[in-house]
Amino acid sequence: MTRTVSNKPMQRPSLSIVALTVANLVPLFGVIFLSWDSAAIVLLYWIENLIIGFFNILRMILVKVESSARQIQKLFLIPFFCVHFGGFCAVHGFFLLTFFKIGSAEEALAPSGAWMGPLIFLQLLYSVVMQLWNSRPPGLEWPALGLFVSHGISFVRNFINGQEYLSLKVNEIMMRPYKRIILMHVAIIAGGVFIMKLGSPVGLLCVLIFLKIGMDIWLHTKSHRAAKSG
Repeated sequence: MTRTVSNKPMQRPSLSIVALTVANLVPLFGVIFLSWDSAAIVLLYWIENLIIGFFNILRMILVKVESSARQIQKLFLIPFFCVHFGGFCAVHGFFLLTFFKIGSAEEALAPSGAWMGPLIFLQLLYSVVMQLWNSRPPGLEWPALGLFVSHGISFVRNFINGQEYLSLKVNEIMMRPYKRIILMHVAIIAGGVFIMKLGSPVGLLCVLIFLKIGMDIWLHTKSHRAAKSG
């Protein structure tokens, strides 16, 4: 009986996955050397939501549409996404203010002057962002920058160079961040709350970080595979 040996080379991880993994490993330094707790880790992943929203707006702006009706839809959905996703992140951030005690929830709810209509959600987001950012633990800006660069690499590699802007539809792009947040942050917040109750031991914080890395890689691979098949 003869054995067949596959000569198929092992597929290397893409540059965007490598960048995503490296950026997600940076918080380990904060946990081990800067005494970050679960609140700091959850705050960092909330900041990543804003980064994802930023690049999603760029995708919605640059995606190609082939009819005037689609163009009208695009012009409506871009500001709608800004207000709706901004409000979504504001409520999520307000949860961090109240439950994880990062910054002042009272000051976030008392901004000077009221913005008009639906823009009040963006005003709330701005107030929450300022409270959380000004109360961040030392060094958090570096992993936040790493996550920004990681998502920027994925944007250029997949959306621009991979020509996803030709195959994706603007409504599909708009829904992407919500699916990720619902799946990712239910697990992250639940894990963060549990770890906080235990006093934020370093071992469990590392487990939370590696759980997030695994989920990130799975979601990244799944979303871009779907874009290519579409």
